[in-house]
Amino acid sequence: MGVLNITPDSFSDGGLFYDPSRAFKALVRMAKQGAAIIDIGAQSTRPGAIELSPEQELERLLPLFSLICQARRASDLPADLLLSIDTFHAPVAAVALAHGVNWVNDVSAGTADSAMLPLVAKAACPYVLMHRRGNSQSMGDLNNYNNVVLEVEDELLQRSAAAIAAGIKPSQLWWDPGLGFAKNKDQNLELLEGLPLLAAHGYPLLVGPSRKRFIGEILNEKRARARSWGTAATVCKAIAAGAAMVRVHDVAAMLQVCAMADALWPYSATASVADKFLQKQA
Repeated sequence: MGVLNITPDSFSDGGLFYDPSRAFKALVRMAKQGAAIIDIGAQSTRPGAIELSPEQELERLLPLFSLICQARRASDLPADLLLSIDTFHAPVAAVALAHGVNWVNDVSAGTADSAMLPLVAKAACPYVLMHRRGNSQSMGDLNNYNNVVLEVEDELLQRSAAAIAAGIKPSQLWWDPGLGFAKNKDQNLELLEGLPLLAAHGYPLLVGPSRKRFIGEILNEKRARARSWGTAATVCKAIAAGAAMVRVHDVAAMLQVCAMADALWPYSATASVADKFLQKQA
């Protein structure tokens, strides 16, 4: 999954693709590099980010959607390219789906907008439930876990139950453990170690480590765009632990990392890794 932030303030590439034409060129480039799906977001979710209204998000998104629709009609994008909308606002998701977007990626797991789960149920599209606590303003103060892996597992199970109760089919659901969202460096590392426990529930895992702060803390690297090697190592760890997809900025490089990691750690090994993790925790 390639990341396309059309925001002026995202932690890694804020402002680079704020212009619709530049954003579209970036989308085309990631598609040519081999991204299976591209995640488009107009709302920064970094710590401290100001929350936009649905109208503000759509003001940023609609010019890009127009360019994407034109390109699809002209067959200028790969026919099998999937698009995802990174939003927690149901009205934004609805407009995106109407413009041919395929997935909804919701960092709030349906807690920010009560209309989101019914919308996804009606659309019958894939839906990414991400774990976080609070919002961009408050999550830094909410990383008080006794056991981060078990608590993330429990909270994802709760949100999955809510999604299913709203009519979403289990087969639509993906889990994202939310690296960096209400987690400190050590908790992110613990969560990566515990991914097999989450994978054992059968929901495919989407893991997004790309360029994140905890990698910078470990590498003593303040520049987000200079964290590619740390991201690559984390991608390998995620795949070895059972991740079905990774969300990254550097598509071409990480596609090679994924291909090699898949050869080294076949996904079929996830169950045995999960067993080892559970024995370790016993």
